[in-house]
Amino acid sequence: MRARNDIRNVAIVAHVDHGKTTLVDALLRQTGAFRAHQEVVDRVLDSNDLEREKGITILAKNTSVRYGGVKINIIDTPGHADFGGEVERGLTMVDGILLLVDAAEGPLPQTRFVLRKALEARLPVIVVVNKVDRGDARVGEVVHEIEELFLDLDADEHQIDFPIAYSNARAGRASLDADDPDLRLPGPAGEGGLKSLLELLIERVPAPEHDPEHPLQALVTNLDASPYVGRLALCRVRQGTLRRGAPVAWCRADGTVQTVKITELYLTEALARVDATEAGPGEIAAIAGLAEVTIGETLADPDDPRPLPVIHIDDPSLAMTIGINTSPLAGQEGSQLTARLVKSRLDAELVGNVSLRVLPTARPDAWEVQGRGELQLAVLVETMRREGFELTVGKPEVVTKKVDGKVHEPVDRVAIDVPEEHLGTVTQMLAVRKGRLEQMVNHGTGWVRMEYLVPARALVGFRTEFLTETRGTGLLHQVFEGYEPWHGELRTRSTGSLVADRRGMTTAYSLMGIQERGELFVGAGVEVYEGMIIGENGRAEDIDANPTKEKKLTNHRAAAADDMIRLAPPRPVSLEYALELIAPDELVEATPKSVRLRKAVLDQTVRGRAGKRARVESG
Repeated sequence: MRARNDIRNVAIVAHVDHGKTTLVDALLRQTGAFRAHQEVVDRVLDSNDLEREKGITILAKNTSVRYGGVKINIIDTPGHADFGGEVERGLTMVDGILLLVDAAEGPLPQTRFVLRKALEARLPVIVVVNKVDRGDARVGEVVHEIEELFLDLDADEHQIDFPIAYSNARAGRASLDADDPDLRLPGPAGEGGLKSLLELLIERVPAPEHDPEHPLQALVTNLDASPYVGRLALCRVRQGTLRRGAPVAWCRADGTVQTVKITELYLTEALARVDATEAGPGEIAAIAGLAEVTIGETLADPDDPRPLPVIHIDDPSLAMTIGINTSPLAGQEGSQLTARLVKSRLDAELVGNVSLRVLPTARPDAWEVQGRGELQLAVLVETMRREGFELTVGKPEVVTKKVDGKVHEPVDRVAIDVPEEHLGTVTQMLAVRKGRLEQMVNHGTGWVRMEYLVPARALVGFRTEFLTETRGTGLLHQVFEGYEPWHGELRTRSTGSLVADRRGMTTAYSLMGIQERGELFVGAGVEVYEGMIIGENGRAEDIDANPTKEKKLTNHRAAAADDMIRLAPPRPVSLEYALELIAPDELVEATPKSVRLRKAVLDQTVRGRAGKRARVESG
């Protein structure tokens, strides 16, 4: 085997908001990736609108920097558990990882998830303790917690001997000494602020190895698109050399082999793709010419095709139904309305999103979409409504599987940080959800950290209630842990819905009487329809109400009588909140301009008969 010492491939992985994208920004700045006088945008790799709005990375992206004659290809991966498929895919492209851990928060569930995947892939790990300039940083304790995490994940003697760097990514500073005073200096560092980290990376991440006699092998790890050349396949070249204009054997996922021609070949230099004539072993290249290529397929030597193993991704744990908009207000705001358009859009999403599944349902205009979590599915729906689609979306439900003839359900590991005064409330909330306390740590700062194992279905809708009960102070992180036998029936929502019983425009006079029953989602002058949910009832049952009733005019009405109507501001309904709130018999109507809640069956008479029948059968 021969090593290419002029290349390093590394992924930056961490829990959400621990500073991955900020560190990549600093690496790009200090290695001259930006031109003089070029306007520099923070979190430059978070180019997607939703990524910038939510402040998280959703898609894994690659860039490169050059330092000391070595090209370092960097994969910036998502930190949120729902996008774990992006992380797993990113790890197939690299030879080592930088594991970022917040110096105050320490390792969290997603840290455990990405580290477990890296250790399974036998990748060397460099630990970077970031945000050491925080006032509540506890560097020594966090390093000890990371060591315990490695032991807990059964790291071998080579993996447990990991190097540690300390950084302040926002200022662009890093050091191998936790007490280095430069780490806590204000303002951005100069050109050499990250020198020690770059040198450690080149020293400890192995150079890609290849066999000079081995025929071509390149694994397709990601997909992109260009307005000029169509679909681009991002490949990690394992053996041999990819050449522009040369024929290659396309080893497809179904086992067939087809000879095709590479029409364009690009390599990444900083933030740009540049034309190249060839890409040697160890390189990450983008190629055009294969219109139907998908992730996990192999490009090989046409005279000796040897396909690589297909990428394995963890199975989805959550599902929801997505279909066309069937409400009376359908077609007023969107342009993409038909079942054919929805299905083709979902099929297009499958091409680049390896962790999603789309299955048919009993209805021809609705499909079951399976993914990793609520946020991933909500991001898909949000993206589609911004593209002009009108959709109805069902309540997220867990994907079960049978093990030895018994139903097993997904269980999440949940890490919770709360002030001590909310400890009892949170414990009670998770006890109702059949959560199992794994450990509890009091850092002596007035805050308590708890780790629970909780059935994933019990956590649907939990985040909003958790933030309400902790007055917005609690921190909640969750990641898929595994499958356990079905935990039995759960009742997690204690409130009912306020449902409109007719179509029309809402009036302040009518809403004033309805708001005494609970909290409203709509204000006056809003068009509603029969079966649309206009608020949340304080009690468990649903209430049908007329929100369109007008006040009768009389000769004796005082001029200032209407001034006495006082409506509380309606609660704004975001897509994520709506998906958390709805009951099994309810849907979310998502259009380019609106998010509405509705009953699956709009006719209140039909709903009433079905409810009466269900009560008779159960009692």
